[in-house]
Amino acid sequence: MPALITYNTPILTDWVDYNGHLRDAFYLLIFSYATDAFMDRIGLASDDRAASGNSLFTLEAHINYLHEVKLGEEVEVRTQIVGHDRKRVHLYHSLYKVGGDEELAASDQMLLHVDLAAGPKSAPFSEQSLEALRLLTDAQHGQPAPAYVGRIIGLPVK
Repeated sequence: MPALITYNTPILTDWVDYNGHLRDAFYLLIFSYATDAFMDRIGLASDDRAASGNSLFTLEAHINYLHEVKLGEEVEVRTQIVGHDRKRVHLYHSLYKVGGDEELAASDQMLLHVDLAAGPKSAPFSEQSLEALRLLTDAQHGQPAPAYVGRIIGLPVK
């Protein structure tokens, strides 16, 4: 199974800058909607979150802007699970034109499962969510490592 297509959208007028390019903040908005859709796939949809009191919080996110994204283009987010444990999931979202093969942007994200009623406080995934994560991870087995995963920002030391 290739990466999951978790979100698609046209690039809206309010999302572009004076050059007709997608503004930085809207890349994160698009990736955030993809995370919401991913949550639905692992048993953390809105109704599930309300019933269980559990959710995911983003601990860290990196975005790489690789190619221009312009007004009116139809884009999709493809999501790959890099790894997970009992409380965390490491996702890689990549942005493409719908049906395209050139990665336009990438977001490497670490998410934490939390119990909202406890403070919020980190908590293990439910057995249902862990099984969904396992099945999705198994289905993605053999996928190449994402190109922009685990990057560190910084200037070279001289």
